[in-house]
Amino acid sequence: MKFKYCRIQGKELAANTKTGKGIFSMLNQMITDGVMDEEDAGLFHEIDSWFSEELPWPPQCKRQEKVVCWFKVENSEMMMKMINPLMWLLERYNHPYYVIYTNHPGEIVYEDEYQIVVKVDENVVIEELQKSWSPE
Repeated sequence: MKFKYCRIQGKELAANTKTGKGIFSMLNQMITDGVMDEEDAGLFHEIDSWFSEELPWPPQCKRQEKVVCWFKVENSEMMMKMINPLMWLLERYNHPYYVIYTNHPGEIVYEDEYQIVVKVDENVVIEELQKSWSPE
């Protein structure tokens, strides 16, 4: 199956979206918390600067609206080359993360050549625990 969108996020939830924090937010927090050494923080800042120069900054993100960003898989080859060292940093500091692929991220409120921004769906469905289908 071919997927359209990719997101790297952590286990910790962002206060405004109640969804997993994205890779840049996780790494920024690690620097703020003093987890990373200076050389690794420098690597993050260098890559973060590259993204700031290459990708438009979505207005919804500037305003810290309840949105989540996804990379477009079809245009992400160079971005993923730049993201790999960031995932290496997460690995280096044993920080858990998930790489998520989807074709249905939700309601798109912003789109450019490389990314989409999706409105957070606050209508979460919580279902009762179903009967176990285990044989015993």
